[in-house]
Amino acid sequence: MPTVSAHVAHTLARHIDTVFGVMGNGNAYFLDALGRDTGSGFVAVRHEAAGVVAADAHYRTCGRLAAATATYGAGFTNTLTALAEAVQARTPLVLIVGDEPTSGPRPWGVDQIALAAAVGARTYTVGHRDAAATIVIAIEHALTYRLPVVVGIPYDVATREAGAIPDATAPGTEPQVTPEHPPLDAYAHGVIDEIVEALASAQRPVLLGGRGAWLAGAGAALDEVAALTGALTTTSALGRGIFSDPARDLGVAGGFGAPGAMRLVHEADVAVVLGAGLNQFTMRFGELFAPGTRVFQIDLAATATHPNVGGYVRGDAADVAVAIAERLRLRGASPSTWGRGLDLAAARLQPEGQGLGPDGRLDPRTAATRLAELLPEDRVVVHDGGHFMGWSNMYWPVASPDRLIMVGTAYQSIGLGFPSVPGAAIARPDATIVLSTGDGGGLMALADLETAIRVAGGRGIAVVWNDAQYGAEVLNYGVKGLHADPMLIPQVDFAAVARGFGAEGVVVEAVDDLDALASWVSRSPEDRGFLLLDLRVSAAVTAPFWEEIASR
Repeated sequence: MPTVSAHVAHTLARHIDTVFGVMGNGNAYFLDALGRDTGSGFVAVRHEAAGVVAADAHYRTCGRLAAATATYGAGFTNTLTALAEAVQARTPLVLIVGDEPTSGPRPWGVDQIALAAAVGARTYTVGHRDAAATIVIAIEHALTYRLPVVVGIPYDVATREAGAIPDATAPGTEPQVTPEHPPLDAYAHGVIDEIVEALASAQRPVLLGGRGAWLAGAGAALDEVAALTGALTTTSALGRGIFSDPARDLGVAGGFGAPGAMRLVHEADVAVVLGAGLNQFTMRFGELFAPGTRVFQIDLAATATHPNVGGYVRGDAADVAVAIAERLRLRGASPSTWGRGLDLAAARLQPEGQGLGPDGRLDPRTAATRLAELLPEDRVVVHDGGHFMGWSNMYWPVASPDRLIMVGTAYQSIGLGFPSVPGAAIARPDATIVLSTGDGGGLMALADLETAIRVAGGRGIAVVWNDAQYGAEVLNYGVKGLHADPMLIPQVDFAAVARGFGAEGVVVEAVDDLDALASWVSRSPEDRGFLLLDLRVSAAVTAPFWEEIASR
């Protein structure tokens, strides 16, 4: 007779393709049932947080719901940082965990429902009569609100017989994605009319697209609005690649933006922002647009997310972009000509490196430029957090927003880089997965370097920006005279560690050492292993976005 765990596993498997996690006694029976002809794969990771990170990266890469699993107690509490990141990033995923028995907590128990709620995740607890229905409700919640959910299996319920597994795909039980945004009301249509009027009369219009616009499928409509208005285009870091016309494109906005491109953005008289949250980094701490620029924002947040916004529409970015385009066509407005004659390719150029930094170590700008030339074009770039983020975001183009995955930035966490690799690798088996991480975050997540190597294999590259310090802390607090020792890291040989895990590891101290990457790319995935590049970069070269932070 099927058990509660079998009901959970088989029902979940009808809606996902992969579960990431670590086995323990709280989820052992769930994983046993999952492995028995459910059709879903299980990817073992080495830390419970990595299971949630991998599921998060999987969703961000392919848009398909993913799941993670951990045992109760310490297994569950280990997931909390990654769960908080998924909440902040609005990632729908399902975390299956063991939970305390129905008789009450044991001496080592914690209030898992309260802990999940504290980071913003709702918990659903299965019983022996409603396990399948509870899973369907939990999945529907995750998809409807674009948030992670936790599903608890009480320890004394996991093996109870629960009868035949119901058909959870029958009409009325299949999870439906209910639009989160409200319909456009009269006020919203009024603001859209203002946007159309402003764009039609603008001399220097700019469109800024974000990840929300990509998720809404607004790319084609944004391209049309840009063509109708003659607007130049730019994106948030997570929206890179949403606009298709390089003749109008200024690249990424904010602290990662090229100096010449950001000067042009600052000249805009009208800026329309779609699906971007306008955080302090995108807005360059309020200095992205000139004081006289009329700024409009379209997003799903309850209100505008920056004080510089003068007109706000709460709505779906694609719906609003289509409405703007239709009204512009009806108006017969002539597009602005300010982009004609501008050398936007030159404006997008980033500062050149000097080969070596003042301390004699590799200039990270030089390394980033050469890596951009060598990395496979089919790449999906996954990111850890830290000062080093500037180099890959400034110098490595990506084809579309789903090819740049930055797990950790929403919650301002580091140490989530290596476990992002397996999630992206499962989601995109046709692509090369390129990790950009620092030495501090890399050490924090080192256990799941093994997972990255095992899952990505010859399709995986890790670039470790190794400057022997926590760069963000040194540049924020070291410059203020705080004692530096807690901010420093002994020089770690990541290449040797990678070789110990069975990968190809290369120490890069000069730009010519990157020829190892050219050799790796020339071979087929079957003839090569996972490659880790241990970049011994200068600590004396500061990324521009961090200079902006430090100046505040």
